[in-house]
Amino acid sequence: VIGKINWERRFDLMQQHSGEHIVSGLVHEAYGYDNVGFHMSSDVITVDLSGVLTEAQLAEIEAETNKKIWENSEVEITYPSKEELEKLSYRSKKELTGQVRLVRFPGSDLCACCGTHVTHTGEIGAVKILTVENFHEGIRLTMICGKRVMDYLNMVNDQNRQVSVKLSAKIGETAAAVGRLQDENFRLKGQVAHVVDELCRAEADRWEGEGSVLLFHDGLEADQVRKMADAVMQKCSGCCAVFSSNGDGSYKYAMGELNGDLRQFTKEMNAALNGRGGGKPFFVQGSVKASEEEIRQFFRSYTGYLETELAQFTEIHLLSFGKGFQQIVYSSGENGHHIGATHGSL
Repeated sequence: VIGKINWERRFDLMQQHSGEHIVSGLVHEAYGYDNVGFHMSSDVITVDLSGVLTEAQLAEIEAETNKKIWENSEVEITYPSKEELEKLSYRSKKELTGQVRLVRFPGSDLCACCGTHVTHTGEIGAVKILTVENFHEGIRLTMICGKRVMDYLNMVNDQNRQVSVKLSAKIGETAAAVGRLQDENFRLKGQVAHVVDELCRAEADRWEGEGSVLLFHDGLEADQVRKMADAVMQKCSGCCAVFSSNGDGSYKYAMGELNGDLRQFTKEMNAALNGRGGGKPFFVQGSVKASEEEIRQFFRSYTGYLETELAQFTEIHLLSFGKGFQQIVYSSGENGHHIGATHGSL
């Protein structure tokens, strides 16, 4: 059997493990907390500590760790006798018997460990603490060491450069540029919300007392579709169904009827139009994978509507379909205009 060490992977793990030693040792020395959990994955190290540290305290630990790394001290491996061991203060997760292997990082850590380590602290390169979160009675932090720090910096720098180009901001001023963009976005959302409110009021007034209504409006978000359906159903004296295109061939919808029960209708509609959704008996919402014409055709077929040639009419006809949808037809000459099935855009 011939074995060959994957040196790139081995050295990476040596850097990660050695960096964790210094961080854990400095935390233990400064605050008395223990490393109670440790995991090395392919991208980050996870360390669980028995006490809570603030981000400011961890920043100090990170700075002191890198200072120790750049001193480039020799890492010492010793096998002390039982008598010598009893006189030493070292970190260990459990009581040990027999021969104990101690790893010393001068000025930062002395720990019983059987893992692989660098020979000098300078080989670690650098340590970066990435995240911290509360975990049990202490905290869990993620960190990286060595080449992983450079890979991370290259990734962050590339992302920041792309952001700076898109926002026409200097590399060191992207956060401020994003802040301005958020403020502008908030202002524009407020304006859009006002326009949608006005549109909902206008539609509600337009269909007041007219029975059930089917509406199509492009450019509405899901909450805006709900808002319009709710506004119109309060006044139309029937059911209001609002559909808005998602841009991928599907439509989001919301339907409501005061004191109504739309459950069976919604079930059949979703089955016929490849839809999904639901809600309360009097108000439902969801989406369908169908075209506008397919949606209109379903409502026509459900209410029993059949299109016919229109003769010469000058008056307004109200075509009622029981509890189903209605269409107000303004007829002039040979062509009719169906007001009850309108299409608008935001």
